[in-house]
Formats: sequence, C-alpha cells, structure tokens
Amino acid sequence: MSDLASISLSRPLEDFSSELGRSFEEYGFAIIRDHGIPQVLIDRAEALAKVFFALPDAAKNAYAIEGGGGARGYTPFGKEIAKDATVHDLKEFWHVGRSLPEGHPLAEMMAPNIWPTEIPEFKAVFEELYSQFEKTGDRILRAIALHLDLEEDYFVSTVEDGNSVMRLLHYPPLSEDVPEGAIRAAAHGDINTITLLLGAEEAGLELLNKQGEWVPVSPPKGALAVNVGDMLERLTNNRLRSTTHRVVNPGGEASRRSRYSMPFFLHFRPDFVIEALPNCVEDGETPAAPITAHDFLQQRLREIGLA
Repeated sequence: MSDLASISLSRPLEDFSSELGRSFEEYGFAIIRDHGIPQVLIDRAEALAKVFFALPDAAKNAYAIEGGGGARGYTPFGKEIAKDATVHDLKEFWHVGRSLPEGHPLAEMMAPNIWPTEIPEFKAVFEELYSQFEKTGDRILRAIALHLDLEEDYFVSTVEDGNSVMRLLHYPPLSEDVPEGAIRAAAHGDINTITLLLGAEEAGLELLNKQGEWVPVSPPKGALAVNVGDMLERLTNNRLRSTTHRVVNPGGEASRRSRYSMPFFLHFRPDFVIEALPNCVEDGETPAAPITAHDFLQQRLREIGLA
C-alpha cells in the first residue's frame, strides 16, 4: 500500500515524526524498518513458538489459566472472539507479560508469567524479545510525542511498568469444517496504546480505510507493522486512529499451511489516567471521560470474552 508511511527508525526522530504521525492520522498504521530488534533473536523466537504450538493439545492446555482472561500462558484454538462477532477466530496463542518483582505496587493488576517446562530456552528468549520490543516502542512513542507537539519523553512515564503483552500467534491450516463466516482474526481494533507486529509479511492482514475499503498491509520481510490502539486514540481525542483490521483466510496452497506472527501490545501503566490531551481538543468538542488504563482494559476484555 503506497500511501502507508514506511519509516526507517535509524533516522533522527525529527526527520520522520511528521510522516509517521500523518500515517497514523490517516490510516492508523505505518511500516517500521530498521527497528533494531536483532534478526537472530527473532528467528530463535519464531522457532521456539513453532515448537510450542506443535506440542500435543493436552500439554498446551495444561498452560491455559482458568479465570485468567488469557492474560498469561496459553489460549486454546477457538476461544477468542472479536467484539460483535458471531464466530470465534481461527487461532491459538500464548501470552508473555511483564515480570514484576515481588511486592511491586502494580503486581495485583498483572499476573506472573508462566513458562512451558518442555522448552527450557523459552523464558530467556522471550523475556529478551519483550525487552527489545519495549525499546523499539519507546522510540516510536517519542516520534509520536514530537508529532503531537509534546515533549519527546512525554510517554516514558505513561508506559513505565505498563501492562504490555507479547502474543505468540498460530493460525493452523484451514480445515474442511471451518464454521461459516469464520476467519483467522475477525475485524477488530486493538485495545492498547500501540501494537508492534512481527510476521506480517505473509498476505492476510488488512486495514479498513476511511472510505470503507479493506486494504492489505504487507511489510517487507523483517519489518514491523505498527498500529494505533484504542487507548492512544482516546488520549488524542481521535486524532490518531485506532483502525479496524483483520486477518483473512488465504486460498490455495497457503490455506494448507500454518501462519505465525508475534504482536507486541504496548500498554500504558494500569494506573495511568487516559484523558484527552488539551491540544487535541477543539473548541466545542466534548472528549471521552477520563478512565484509568486498567479499567479501560477490563471493560474491553469483557467485550471480547476474555474477562
């Protein structure tokens, strides 16, 4: 998609913040190249994710936490359903969250991580990838801050110890008995601040533009697709768009193979109050009421059947 900004993060922030911001205002999406996450780490993480999803269902289901809302560990195939959808998505996934020290004041809002004992390297690799995603997210947020005429480090304190979640996604090969209307990920908006997605090179990811058309999002190999979430849309009084998107079912040979990806849902800290930025509110506008990031998250998780 030619109009979607394709940004190299190796450039100075001032050189691309406006281009990035305009892409987020128009499409809610941008492509990020030269993001700094080592390819060797990405390759290792993808390999370990495939090892986990290849485990027997009984082994994977042992890591599904009842009553946990899918926040940590394993969520089985056919569990998640998009808001207002009538059929479940065709995917299974694993969630890695923030590891907080014992007694941390935010620990009651963030469950501890669990790790599959069958894969000894899993914890070290995915904790490192989580850390790398945070570094890249920080740089993107600094560029967004400049675009919004804020101090470059405005977002640093808002996401410190945030409830960010890394999702390892597996879309299995399509079976003959796919329910009518079911697709790999039904149309939805993301709840969080920004999403950084690895593994979107294979066709399927689409965004809904302002004209109501579905448009493919196809980053080059190794690049990230980055999109605005509902929390940032609310903070900017809808100036930056949390765009509806989906992952459609492939045809032909691609339908007979798995698809894997790794989105990182970067969140504000749970006690951060999401309140429209004054410079994003025009005279006569009434922005949404202030709400903590934790309350907003819980409200949305209930809507999609995960809380």
